[in-house]
Amino acid sequence: MENWENKHIVFFDGDCGVCNFWVQWILERDKKDQFMFASLQSDFGQQFLSERGLETNIFNTMYLWKPGRYYQIKSRAVLEIANLLGGVYKLSFIGKIIPAFLSDKVYDTISRNRMKLANQKCYLPDQHQKKKFIQV
Repeated sequence: MENWENKHIVFFDGDCGVCNFWVQWILERDKKDQFMFASLQSDFGQQFLSERGLETNIFNTMYLWKPGRYYQIKSRAVLEIANLLGGVYKLSFIGKIIPAFLSDKVYDTISRNRMKLANQKCYLPDQHQKKKFIQV
């Protein structure tokens, strides 16, 4: 396992096909090797949630955590991931002009329907990508 303290950690629902699709999408575009991943159901994910007083049995929110600095949730996490990926994805900064309560409504709608949107197939990372997972 790589040194996760110097990375951005993406926490996701490990049982969700849409979430697994987005993890794979990020992995394929993470040219700067700045992300690692952990499912919310894992011990690491549960510890992250508990330490912040967040729900430990509801997994419909994506979190982006930069250890020692900040964590973001829902649409703000998505926008920050896109920004960190750089290139054309930096255009996501335009989304930051939309108030979080509005963009989170869109996020919540997708989240509520995520189990219907993608089949629940398991993503199998390659050897390099496996190193980017703290726990699943």
